[in-house]
Amino acid sequence: MRISVVIPTLNEADRIAATLFPLQPLRARGHEVLVVDGGSTDLTAARATGLCDRVLQAPPGRARQMNRGAQAAHGEVLWFLHADTLVPAGAAATLLEALTQRAWGRFDVRLSGPQPLLRAVEALMNLRSRLTGIATGDQGLFVRRELFERVGGFPDIPLMEDIALSRALRRSGPPACLRVRLLTSSRRWEQHGVLRTILLMWRLRFDYWRGVPAERLAARYRQG
Repeated sequence: MRISVVIPTLNEADRIAATLFPLQPLRARGHEVLVVDGGSTDLTAARATGLCDRVLQAPPGRARQMNRGAQAAHGEVLWFLHADTLVPAGAAATLLEALTQRAWGRFDVRLSGPQPLLRAVEALMNLRSRLTGIATGDQGLFVRRELFERVGGFPDIPLMEDIALSRALRRSGPPACLRVRLLTSSRRWEQHGVLRTILLMWRLRFDYWRGVPAERLAARYRQG
């Protein structure tokens, strides 16, 4: 199966090369990497060019950008990565092996910061996902293209698109929860404070669960 990696970006010039470098062996084996930019005003697109197969443009918003990448992809497998997430060697092979048993899945995550509290945060993120069958964008959600298209892709909402897609995919069966860890930036946790970010994310998920519109949640998320 051919993998299409889809990476949404917005002003990630300082990080995008580091994200794309570990994916070069994947490209050498015939898989593809698509960067979908949402209107960056920095050098994101220029620095991604040459390190990916295509740089696409889409209206800003992760859901819209990832759907645009999926639409343009040629692979039978779609793998959605954040622009500040690093993939370890061998992750793609583990992904493909998992898809022989399941139709979708996600990886465990490790946060980049050194604070001890972040070790507890990432452990709880991975455990919650394993228990609920819900994946977040940081966890590198992957899915067979046929199933992604059947559920309609990411819903066009400004936040919680990963949660909504997981719920739709879960109806077809549980995810493959891979213990291979992706390294994702803890910049938001460090900028806004670990405890404050924990409380914010818990409240946002609870409010989404009880039906608060995603547009209101996105505004609160941007305010931190």
